[in-house]
Amino acid sequence: MTWQGTLLHIHVAPAASYEMEELTEAQLIAGRGIVGDRYYLGTGTYSAKPDVREVTLIEVEVLEAIAQGEPRIPGFKAKLAPEDHRRNLTTRGVPLGHLIGKRFRVGETVLRAARMNFPCKYIEQLLGIPGLYEGLLNRSGLNCAIEVGGVIRPGDPFLPIDE
Repeated sequence: MTWQGTLLHIHVAPAASYEMEELTEAQLIAGRGIVGDRYYLGTGTYSAKPDVREVTLIEVEVLEAIAQGEPRIPGFKAKLAPEDHRRNLTTRGVPLGHLIGKRFRVGETVLRAARMNFPCKYIEQLLGIPGLYEGLLNRSGLNCAIEVGGVIRPGDPFLPIDE
């Protein structure tokens, strides 16, 4: 599969439940996370769980589909801003669901896709959007490991390494 995508937004939060802050650039540290983010600092809700969550991604196409009410979940439609979904990186044109186990480059970094992210009911409470959990099922993003650290910026291309 040939693809090339783009990094649209970078967000971090210093601890669980804190508002996400948008960055114009971020430093990613291999084996650790994004400098200043809750998972880098060990203050995230899922920090203590043995899981690869050094950086999380979501497709802007998912946000656009939810805003239009797709897929058709009776009565559910929601507008989510990039800072609302609680993932670190918002992408366009990156087929996240097809990347498990693969490596790709963004900016100076190399990421390895570990597993799809699962939505939780907590996001419904935090944002006050009933039905959001179901709206994000099977498209809640991707958890990645950082294999090569470096700087990333919005506008950086995503490029596959493993083809």
